[in-house]
Amino acid sequence: MYTFKDYYHNTVQLSFEDRPFSHEPKHVWVVCRRGDEWLLTHHLRRGLEFPGGKVEDGEKPEEAAVREVREETGGIVSYLQYIGQYKVSGRDKIIIKNIYFATISDLQDHTHYNETNGSVLLKKIPDDIKEDKRFSFIMRDDVLRHSLAYIQKHCLHGTGMLESKVQEL
Repeated sequence: MYTFKDYYHNTVQLSFEDRPFSHEPKHVWVVCRRGDEWLLTHHLRRGLEFPGGKVEDGEKPEEAAVREVREETGGIVSYLQYIGQYKVSGRDKIIIKNIYFATISDLQDHTHYNETNGSVLLKKIPDDIKEDKRFSFIMRDDVLRHSLAYIQKHCLHGTGMLESKVQEL
């Protein structure tokens, strides 16, 4: 378990265990790869970030993850893996998010990307991302750093190529 402060000085608890804070979280965040690139979205207000959002009524978190990727980037998820969960304790509320790793098989153009300007592909996440104003506050805390380390160790081959395993959604 990791505990730290986020960009807004809220307390964040991050775990890579199986749903330590809630079995029915109301939010998802999806770290996406398409081939050898990271797939992000350009949020209209916050900047560059991995896709994510709220779980709708009657929807499972995994379904929300796939939907949010499609709506915000046009990405078609071919593989989705739960990797962890984090809890943000703010002054007014607590937010719990499932973190997923997804591989993307295709990008489809949309006329509307739900609060975003669509997909952004990056070969590398910048080392100085915490100071890079192009990126959303969501990308500037230790959730990203720890999630990328987890993904590198558990989801990617040592060569940087993705596993070919595909999960039916």
